[in-house]
Amino acid sequence: MNEELATRIGSAAREARTQLGLTQAEVAEKLGLAHMVYSRLERGKMLPSVQTLLRMCSVLRISSDELLGIADADEGAKSGKKERGQGGAPKLRQLTGLARKMDEDQLDALVTVAQVLLR
Repeated sequence: MNEELATRIGSAAREARTQLGLTQAEVAEKLGLAHMVYSRLERGKMLPSVQTLLRMCSVLRISSDELLGIADADEGAKSGKKERGQGGAPKLRQLTGLARKMDEDQLDALVTVAQVLLR
């Protein structure tokens, strides 16, 4: 096993998960993995299969390049650009994760606050 690659994938997955406001257990369930297996992936103790890697990209809303450490997730921010495509902005991913946990009344309140802030 390539330990450096496993560590890189685990770190990127952990960062994306926390920015989405998800627990390891929630991500593991969405991936169809046991919590212990996903925990080992995040700690860099094992490499995911290609199928699991693809599901991780979808669930964690992160590109395969970012997950594999090929592209820097903050590259756009460093150049002064704020990317918002595919949940690229960390704060946007975090807000989306929190919004998913809200009931209808809370979502209505969030939309109202956002509209006021944009005035």
